[in-house]
Amino acid sequence: MRTEVAKAENIKRDWYVVDAQDAVLGRLSTQVANVLRGKNKAFFTPSVDTGDFVIVVNAEKIALTGRKLANKIYYSHSGYVGGLKEITAGKLLEKKPEELIKKAVKGMLPKNKLARAMLSKLKIYAGPDHPHAAQLPIKLAL
Repeated sequence: MRTEVAKAENIKRDWYVVDAQDAVLGRLSTQVANVLRGKNKAFFTPSVDTGDFVIVVNAEKIALTGRKLANKIYYSHSGYVGGLKEITAGKLLEKKPEELIKKAVKGMLPKNKLARAMLSKLKIYAGPDHPHAAQLPIKLAL
């Protein structure tokens, strides 16, 4: 028996839509990361981007468990001396709810060039509407 290795030109990419309303951030992110990587397919290959497109709607209504809204802190650095910036998950959810989900999913993807390609297939929208109706996305149950 031979193991089939997926080739980039033979991959059919589907579109999935996920409603993030009242979904827990970590649980939603793991499901989305698995679909972006292609782990839900029978011909998953770690070295090839076999994943599908994912649309996340209602990002502003995502839930975090415990005291994470106040205590979870995201850090970024400008590269200059004293350039460390921090923002809590609650403030990030108010300002940019899309960024909160994007950071969670990015942390669950591999740390290589493939991750950037996978992350580009993730589309996140704060409200219930999205401009990808022409792609006929399939509703992904969580």
